[in-house]
Amino acid sequence: MSLETSPGEPINNLPSAKEENRMTNAQSAQTARAVGASKPQVAQTQHAAEVLKVSTRSRPSAVAGAIAGVIRENGMAEVQSIGAGATNQAIKAVAIARSYLNEEGIDIVCIPSFIDVAIDDEERTAIRLLIERR
Repeated sequence: MSLETSPGEPINNLPSAKEENRMTNAQSAQTARAVGASKPQVAQTQHAAEVLKVSTRSRPSAVAGAIAGVIRENGMAEVQSIGAGATNQAIKAVAIARSYLNEEGIDIVCIPSFIDVAIDDEERTAIRLLIERR
């Protein structure tokens, strides 16, 4: 499959772009920072979570469907957003995904954190939502 977006650009049609939305260390340098911590640390890659990027224009129901599908498949998913509008859409998507999965008896938890992402050789702070089965 091929997308017509550049690496690092938010994808609005997440369910059909699931495979292309995976981020590898070669595509993006990331560092995680705990709230209040002064120094970022290299992000741990101990989980094989699917990374879903959300933009302000992303439809929460579409993102929720992608989150639910990834949770069903892998048991965990990672959502990244930059900016208030994108973070708002991401949080709404998590709430919708929870209701989708609740119908199947699956409960999820969301663990928020900050992450520094290199986009076009520029450091940006993003919100990372790690979503796991409870």
